[in-house]
Amino acid sequence: MRKVIISILLCAAMICGFQWDSLSAAAAGEGRAECVVDVASRRILHTLNADTPLPNASTTKILTAVLILEDCKFDEQVKIPVEAAGVQGSSVYLKAGEIWTVEDLLYGLMLRSGNDAAVALAIHHSKSIETFAQKMNEKAALLGAANSRFVNPHGLPDKRHHTTARDLALISAYAMQNETFRTIVSTKFYAPRGWYNKNKMLSSYDGANGIKTGFTTDAGRCLVTSAEQNEMQVVCVVLNCPQMYERTEELLNLSFTEYSVRHITDIALIPPGIGVYDLFAYPLRNDELAKISSKLTLYEPLPDKKGAIAGCLKIFLANDLIFSQNLYIMEE
Repeated sequence: MRKVIISILLCAAMICGFQWDSLSAAAAGEGRAECVVDVASRRILHTLNADTPLPNASTTKILTAVLILEDCKFDEQVKIPVEAAGVQGSSVYLKAGEIWTVEDLLYGLMLRSGNDAAVALAIHHSKSIETFAQKMNEKAALLGAANSRFVNPHGLPDKRHHTTARDLALISAYAMQNETFRTIVSTKFYAPRGWYNKNKMLSSYDGANGIKTGFTTDAGRCLVTSAEQNEMQVVCVVLNCPQMYERTEELLNLSFTEYSVRHITDIALIPPGIGVYDLFAYPLRNDELAKISSKLTLYEPLPDKKGAIAGCLKIFLANDLIFSQNLYIMEE
């Protein structure tokens, strides 16, 4: 009888333990969102709740920086407006009436996460926060960020303000193709102002070169990281992730281990003297190589003038079209 009771208790403990582990796992993933994207091709390498709208705290400033870099010059003088002085949260301690350059404010925005810098830049750009937010949403839509809405330039809590891991990954991949943006977010120390970058990934992960941390009580811990290894640059987004640095490292390691960049335009049997102007590289797993195929269409008769269109090349991964470009006469 005693053995039966012990067996029952052990079974109950195992069941309870199983339920506890399951609940813990569910709790760990509840509300968390992840997305990893290859910057060059925009191929999505990993997702978890990637299309769930969530608050994203200071990672908002990635889009703010993009707009400023595209529309303003580094040496423009910015008179700090009253609205920017004393903004709550992280700050570079701007005072109304001071004169700063766009360059200094951008470094304050991305290295020190200055909410006051965000407001100053937004008003300098668009004269008001509301107009700047409208510009943010227009730009996000152009970049394919279909499930986002921005109402401020810094990401401080607002129930109307949200994005998704996928949208933020696409915005960040676009941003990392801007050389000046890359320079700013990869800077560990900005000497003119004595500012250190808050992003620990720059020092802790091999190949990390950006981008932005974020935290509010509503958004939880958020991190957008860019890293480059073996000719492949990826952006990793984690939202509402308590162990954001550890999880980001896991996702980056997984991406660089499972995928490698392949120059797949080389597999097409293109006749001599004909070619494409943009060679195409794409991240693939080893098991996907056999699923790559190409379709070559050539005009008859072929034109003989250099630079003339000679046909079209399409490349497929299984049944998905991943590349389509005109073929050109490369030699007379």
